[in-house]
Amino acid sequence: MNAKIKIITAMATFGTIGIFVRYIPLPSSIIALVRGVLATFFLLSVMAGGKRRPDGMAITQNLVLLVVSGGLIGFNWILLFEAYNYTSVAVATLCYYLAPVFVIVASPFVLGEKLTARKTLCVIAALGGMVLVSGVIQNYLSGGNTEDLKLTGVILGIGAGALYAAIILMNKKLEDISSYDTTVMQLAAASIVLVPYCLITVDIGALEVTPVSAVLLLIVGIVHTGIAYVLYFGSIKELPAQTVAIFSYIDPILAVLLSALLLKENMDMLSILGAVMILGSTFVSEMKGNTND
Repeated sequence: MNAKIKIITAMATFGTIGIFVRYIPLPSSIIALVRGVLATFFLLSVMAGGKRRPDGMAITQNLVLLVVSGGLIGFNWILLFEAYNYTSVAVATLCYYLAPVFVIVASPFVLGEKLTARKTLCVIAALGGMVLVSGVIQNYLSGGNTEDLKLTGVILGIGAGALYAAIILMNKKLEDISSYDTTVMQLAAASIVLVPYCLITVDIGALEVTPVSAVLLLIVGIVHTGIAYVLYFGSIKELPAQTVAIFSYIDPILAVLLSALLLKENMDMLSILGAVMILGSTFVSEMKGNTND
């Protein structure tokens, strides 16, 4: 399969996960756990089928970062899936997509990278877009109460984005380890961390899994995670980083469109402007430019 087709398929798959999660009547932590377990076993089977063996030495050298970042992935999923329950899929996805902005802000302190004027303006624009997407201004102009706002979903989405930004920064610290080994270890760590969390916070005996829920869980775990990750990692080795960055915008754009078309979660003009500001600013920040701009 062509590398561009792989990444387009992967990003389109990622962009639909909110629709599936919305219709799974189970706690977010359980959905996250099942997703991690299914994806881990799927990727291990793919590696075994391709006679690709995990690099024990590389995994050992990066074990602490892999375990910590894997645990963060688990809680990142929980926050994102919870955000879907409190606000629209579009708003939750857009708030989550502030992750690149958080990386920009943190990179001077964590990676020693320079915060340029262009990136600073992108951060300001993205934050302004977040305010518009959250509905705070619209609520004030309409004279509504703060109770009318779905701020819980916005905060959860932002929290998920912050965790994902931390994961990105941690992954930049990994050394001499393949993307497959990284992903399998992180998914396994996420699953292990989520087991005690689910046992403590969820009444397992009271859970009711219908045939429809079971099918949706399988799709989220195998298709949206296992297969999508295989396609994604199979494409990024063959494509320039800037091309990967551009195609990554299929995910949030598709999520916003499906939110409106399938879930009837329409956005007003200010929210649309906010979405453009968030996606536009992250897009500009990732484009190559003068190092001094």
